Amino acid sequence: MNITITPALLRGSVTPPPSKSVGHRALLALLLADGTGTLSNLGDSEDIRATQFCAAALRSGHPAGQDGLPILDCGESGSTLRFLIPVALALRGGGHFTGRGRLMERPQAPYRDLFREKGIFWEEMAGSLTVRGQLEPGTYALPGNVSSQFITGLLYALPLLSGDSQILLTTPLESGAYVDLTLDVLEKFGIRVEREERGFRVPGGQKFTARDLTIEADWSAAAFWYAAALLDSDVDIQGLDAGSAQADAAIARHYWTLARPSHAEIDVSGCPDLVPPLAAMAALRGEGLATRLVNAARLRMKESDRLSTVTDVLTALGADVEEHDDYLVIHGKDTLPGGVTVSGHNDHRIAMMAAIAATNCDAPVTITGAECVRKSYPSFWADYEALGGVITRTEEAQP
Repeated sequence: MNITITPALLRGSVTPPPSKSVGHRALLALLLADGTGTLSNLGDSEDIRATQFCAAALRSGHPAGQDGLPILDCGESGSTLRFLIPVALALRGGGHFTGRGRLMERPQAPYRDLFREKGIFWEEMAGSLTVRGQLEPGTYALPGNVSSQFITGLLYALPLLSGDSQILLTTPLESGAYVDLTLDVLEKFGIRVEREERGFRVPGGQKFTARDLTIEADWSAAAFWYAAALLDSDVDIQGLDAGSAQADAAIARHYWTLARPSHAEIDVSGCPDLVPPLAAMAALRGEGLATRLVNAARLRMKESDRLSTVTDVLTALGADVEEHDDYLVIHGKDTLPGGVTVSGHNDHRIAMMAAIAATNCDAPVTITGAECVRKSYPSFWADYEALGGVITRTEEAQP
């Protein structure tokens, strides 16, 4: 689907969708729990559906390969894949993982090296990964400056083992807020983890306790409406938990940084998903105001190479963006020319970034592949229209 946006400021109230970050973690906790519980306001994003499918497969053991290991289709969800690799080992002795898009190209070296060292079978083939073996209590050493998803997966699996384990971080932890969110959800489901100077001690023999939980609104999605507000739209964002443990709640702080009429630098190592909305804000925050978004190298292995696709899309709209190995420098303008067609790059956050930037363009903007927002925010285009956004939908021509 293509979306053509006629530039117009947005006005009204909007409630972001349920948090994917909380939803993934709660689904996994409920999978592992004794008893029954209900998750309310879970949402229907493609990523959440991937975790639901895999949780059902792990629970039942089906579908399975010829070796009896479950087949786990993770869609395009990095959280689903990385959270479930150690959990599948603990529950089922392994699994066959598949995915779509760039998912199976995303780096898994921290797990691969760690599990091979522990005697776990690990085989990556085109579009699939097989792990097989017995997860044992012990010390699990991995870098702290890689994706926090590796740490979260271990934090879910290790409490299920018979003895105590330790997660030893060999470098300082970067995405600490995401790990804090994991610990918050684990505590809600009865799991105890002890912080140590260089990692975490995880007592074994624990049991997850089922409970009912309402999933809070998503700060990652809200960030795009914060961007619209900075760009002069009158948007009232409702339903957010100001005390949330979500890493992307940092958008509230960064909003005020970019609202000041001065050059700015934002370290995004702890909130990399905020780069697309921050980049839209930086591109249109005012003539001559420079913004540096630094420590962003991990964005190159998201649904797209986001340092490249942010640069590509905003530059096409008329922004002044400099791409570097692990940071962006964006020189602000008052408006952008627009009048172009840009690709959504099969990346939900890139398509939403383009839509927000288009509110301050001089001419209409067409976004191809706009259906990609279903990955995290299926109602984004309906919400955009409800706020007064002027859009026209057309179907892409089939080859």
